[in-house]
Amino acid sequence: MSRHFLNVVLLSFVMVLLAVSSCKKDDIIDTSPSLKLNFSADTLIFDTVFSTIGSATQVLKVYNPSDKKVKISRIYLAGGGVSRYAMNVDGVAGTSFDDVEIGGNDSLWVFVRVTINPGDGDLPFIVTDSIFFETNGNEQDVDLVAWGQNARFILWDTDRPNLPKYKIVAGEGVDTTWTNDLPIVIYGYAVVDSTGSLTINAGTKIYFHKGSGLWIYKGGSLKVMGTMDEPVLFDSDRLESFYSDLPGQWDRIWLNEGSVNNEINYAVIRNGFIGIQAETLQEYMGNQLNLTNTIIENMSGAGVLTRYYLIASYNCVIANCGQYAVALTLGGSYDFRQTTIANYWNYNYRQTPSVLLNNYVVDQQGVTYAYPFSANFANTIIYGNQQNEFLIDKNDGEEFTSIFDHCLLRTQEDISNGDMYINCLKNQDPKFVDYATNNYELDTLSPAIDAGSIEIANTVPVDIKGVSRTESPDLGAYEWVPAGKK
Repeated sequence: MSRHFLNVVLLSFVMVLLAVSSCKKDDIIDTSPSLKLNFSADTLIFDTVFSTIGSATQVLKVYNPSDKKVKISRIYLAGGGVSRYAMNVDGVAGTSFDDVEIGGNDSLWVFVRVTINPGDGDLPFIVTDSIFFETNGNEQDVDLVAWGQNARFILWDTDRPNLPKYKIVAGEGVDTTWTNDLPIVIYGYAVVDSTGSLTINAGTKIYFHKGSGLWIYKGGSLKVMGTMDEPVLFDSDRLESFYSDLPGQWDRIWLNEGSVNNEINYAVIRNGFIGIQAETLQEYMGNQLNLTNTIIENMSGAGVLTRYYLIASYNCVIANCGQYAVALTLGGSYDFRQTTIANYWNYNYRQTPSVLLNNYVVDQQGVTYAYPFSANFANTIIYGNQQNEFLIDKNDGEEFTSIFDHCLLRTQEDISNGDMYINCLKNQDPKFVDYATNNYELDTLSPAIDAGSIEIANTVPVDIKGVSRTESPDLGAYEWVPAGKK
């Protein structure tokens, strides 16, 4: 046998081995539980405005970051066969796919289609679903979002480090008005810039997507001009019944220092993280918020959170919060009259009182900074399911004044100081009609009935429902009315 023939045979054998080895390498599937797919987007938004029944298609690209092949155990629509969405995975239509393979460092195309009738009043404003991917024991998902009804949609267009995603809706020196002709749905933060202003007309309904909010930057101005018959609503964009009373679905209304008064009148703020956060960022500029005839409820964090602010609040209900209903911190000046603060939070154990009064902060070096503080609570109810529903946390380095004038308080503190506690009731159940359904009107046997000061009531002569309270005023935002006179 010639040496040349042996060399040819040996070369052929090596090539076969390399080919077999190459095939086996290509066939190796990465089963690591740490492997995760990458996606061209974490949310597919179908922003086409439909005038009739119509559909739109979006494309999702799924990437395998591994050098080896990956097997996706299952790709499926969470809504299944009743979803308004349809999928096509590598040319095959369906709602669920098993054992889909992607080569090493390769990708997969998923086409998603939605069909919507915007005239269907039974649809929510947002029609959502998700595509789930199960890979090596990991579950990942991509959200699908389409406009279900006619609405005005504000979508974030700016993403900067250390800031929430946002869109400026009123630039510097710009006056913007939101009207009630269509609901407003917000993705990200809607921002009013310095010296800009936002006026929200009566009856306007504003819905926030998860993590979204309204931010009035320093020097900006907010005017919420609701009425008793047409309040302004701030709520989550999830309108299904399951979400109707679920806290924590959006972020907050955030007010910074302003050169003119901010006003919120006849608003309903519910189901977020913080109802109103009013704080000074850099310098005192007036910082006044007039908060009247407003209901703040079902907040997973705080109802009202302040840092060195000025608030005048009348005829408000602040209720059912996961931490504080009202936290007034780092000083400021506050006047709460005819207010109902009630906290029966039952989603988990609440470790904080309903009301916190604080005038100082300690920095990381242990240095204490104190600020002047004054708070007046008049004809007000502070109650809940904790033994102590208010906490005074003060530093004597600055003036600190707090007065409870004709209030019903739940506390274990001594309230015998007549200069601080004026004609107050202690630990008497206010007997709300039904706090489990956020009805904080007074029942027939409530000790809060006729327990108010007429002088205080004369400064807020009608209750949140327009009932006169100038004869025998009750405590809180609601005046009790005998059944025959309703």
